[in-house]
This record gives sequence, C-alpha cells and structure tokens, in this order.
Amino acid sequence: MIVDVHTHRPKYREGVPAEEVEFNTAWRPDRVVKVSVTWSEYIEAMTHVDRAIVFGIPQEPYTSLNDATAEFVRAHPTKLIGFLSVHPKDPGALEEIERCVSDLGLRGLKLGANYQNFEPCGPEALAVYKRAEELGLPIMFHAGTSPVHEAPLDYGHPRHMDEIAIKFPDLKIVLAHMAHPWQPTTIAVIRKHPNVYADISALFYRPWSFYNCMRLATEWGVLDKLLFGTDYPVATPQETMEALRRPNSAIEGTTLPRIPEEAMEEIIERDALTLLGLTD
Repeated sequence: MIVDVHTHRPKYREGVPAEEVEFNTAWRPDRVVKVSVTWSEYIEAMTHVDRAIVFGIPQEPYTSLNDATAEFVRAHPTKLIGFLSVHPKDPGALEEIERCVSDLGLRGLKLGANYQNFEPCGPEALAVYKRAEELGLPIMFHAGTSPVHEAPLDYGHPRHMDEIAIKFPDLKIVLAHMAHPWQPTTIAVIRKHPNVYADISALFYRPWSFYNCMRLATEWGVLDKLLFGTDYPVATPQETMEALRRPNSAIEGTTLPRIPEEAMEEIIERDALTLLGLTD
C-alpha cells in the first residue's frame, strides 16, 4: 500500500475564481507552484497512492479549518485520512481536539510551531502533546526552514523533537521534510526514538541536498524510519516516486557512494498507517 502522509487540503471545492488563482515562486527552486487547487485536482493527483493524510493550513481559523478538512474526508472516505490543527495557546485547544476526534472523525494533528509562533516545548504545547498521546493521535510537525519572514527558524528545528519524545515516549511523531536543511539532526532524533519518524516530502527537487540526506540516512541506518510524503500541491506523488526511483542521478559518473535503490522502493511502499496507529 502506498500512503502519502503529507498533503494539504485543497481550498476550493470546484472552480477557482480568477482573482484568487495563486502561484508561489519561493517553495521550489525548479518551478512555480500553483497553490489554488480544487478537490478534483487533488483527487486526480492522488490516483498514484492508495491513501493520503490531509490537513488544513494552520493559519486559518481552527473551527472552520477542521470542519472543512472533515468535509473533504467524508467526500472521499476510502482515500483520505484527516488531521486536525489547533493553536496550543488557544484556551479551547483541548476541547477542539476532543470535538474533532469525537464529532468529525479526524485522526491526527498537524502543527507548525514556527508558522503558528508557539514554543515547541512550552507548557501549552506540552498539554496538547499529552492529550494527543492519551488519544493515540499522531502528530505531523512542520519541521525545518521556511521562507516566511515572521516564522522563527528555531521553532522549526528538529532538536526540539528530542525533548518532546523523551517526555511523551508513546506519542507518534512525524517530522516533515526531514526538517531540511537540518537533516543530520533529524536522523539523530529518529534513530534514537522508536515512535519518531520523518517524511521525505519537499526534498527531491534540491538534488544535491536530497542525495546527501538519503546517503546519511543510509549510513546511520534509519531508512526504515522514513515515510513517503509529497507536500502536495508543492509536489505530486508521481514526481516524488520518480525521483525516489533514481536517487543516484546526482552522482552518476562519479565514485561517490550510492544510495540503495531497493530501500527507496521500500519507502514508497512503507505501511505508514500501521506505524502511526491509523489502520482502520
């Protein structure tokens, strides 16, 4: 089974109004990204995977964000698994988690401490992690850098995940993007903690960085802790799979050590739902 653990909910059910068509030039160095996609465009892109985890963008108001995610998942229940989002400093954050689980059927959390501007190990955040651990909800953290000026880089650093995993050893954690460009720290964290994983989304289009982080993961024996993800609409499952199946393209014609191609196929086929406790 192929599972995309990292996709963003499309904002538009049907057509995108002409005045709201949006493109982003900062996310990828190789091409412009069309941000404004529809439900049908999303589902078409996901034909290459069996299941996909989907969540909203944390800057939106949380109630409407979580309701919209649940609505999208209900429309495609055999394909999608929905994650909720809250702001840990919101006084109603724990109540919103309960509502999303019991009433909306959402099954995990997406948090981005740098985008949401909360201390990853602050008391409010720890309370959210504690409740997630109690409910068996995995947490996908945005990890790594960001081009957003107001997003503190330190809050996205994977070193914080070590402290969180020590405090909550049963909490399932996924670090998005291998926390680029701090992949070596991510490798140290996922190697140390049994329930901490990283996804490989948004990496392949920086080929030298991609080669280096996969080679480091090989040498440190953590390829089995990497999950398939795309960051759609930033990248599609198809192009991500194609890149994973040619991991040594950046070093062809050299004597640099190779990445095992069979291990890349295992990442594509990894049973992420069982690892994250999300089997139906």
